Amino acid sequence: MISTAELSPRTLSDEEFALFQRLVKRLSGIALGPQKKPLLLCRLGPRLRALGLRSFGEYYRRVTAAGGEGELVHMLDCICTNETHFFREREQFELLEREILPAWHESAGHGGAPFARGRRPLRAWSAACSTGEEPYSIAMTLLDSLPSPDRGAAAGQAPSWAGDAPVGAPGICILATDLSVRALDQAQRAVWPIERASEIPEERLRTYMLRGTGTSEGLMKARPELRRLITFRRFNLLDAAPRRFGLFDLIFCRNVLIYFDAATKASIVARLIASLAPSGYLFLGHAEGLHGTDHRVRCVGPSVYRLQPPGGLEGSRNTSSPEHASCLRISE
Repeated sequence: MISTAELSPRTLSDEEFALFQRLVKRLSGIALGPQKKPLLLCRLGPRLRALGLRSFGEYYRRVTAAGGEGELVHMLDCICTNETHFFREREQFELLEREILPAWHESAGHGGAPFARGRRPLRAWSAACSTGEEPYSIAMTLLDSLPSPDRGAAAGQAPSWAGDAPVGAPGICILATDLSVRALDQAQRAVWPIERASEIPEERLRTYMLRGTGTSEGLMKARPELRRLITFRRFNLLDAAPRRFGLFDLIFCRNVLIYFDAATKASIVARLIASLAPSGYLFLGHAEGLHGTDHRVRCVGPSVYRLQPPGGLEGSRNTSSPEHASCLRISE
């Protein structure tokens, strides 16, 4: 009998690595430099063992053969890095709370209730949401920016891309996307080890998280009123955002651009900027600044950029279109 250890691929040739470099770049845009060869061996090795394959060449032939699409998803799940935590890069969340949200509520509400019927919802996109810590951090921050009566309206009547609320309903819309199916599954479950609680301010932890008991001991879960604000979709940043996504007041795409080459990064950023609503904000990772390369946006904080209206006139883009009026239905 052949043991699992005997089946385990111990080497990845330069030729095999080059095949995967090109494949991963084409599918995801991620550039695997020579230094990533040990990482690929480590990440894909267990998958090869599970499939009983003896070499990376065999695995490459499997994922590129007709009918190999499902295994390609597994491969990308193995390769994608899902490191994240709640309220990562806290200075950006402080800017959001202190300046951006008060100004938005004042503008959207015109001095009245921000989520009164007829007001458009605040729309946010977590474009590389990983296991969900970022979109749930956004949701907590947005809810906490509201007066108490409006929190109930936003959480209880939040529009959804799944179509479970009528177009034009008041609330907060958060779209969370990622390439990794495995990460999205965890994000939708909204369950994390209790150790992650230390990343969340104590008051928000009490308000928005449930502590597991019994068989769920050692875990925490986001409360329903938080979960219902967020819709999850699988999305590749290499693709153009579908028109049904609409435009967003806030776009977070943080700590993912570092994995792309300069040309791919520029293309992704251009598409993200094109998805911003008038005077919308783009949040990048601290190591991913635009450094003045795109004059359509202006830096207003640590790797936070605001869309400049054409001609420098606020509100010169049409805000009466359906993309701005509501959260449109997004089908699977």
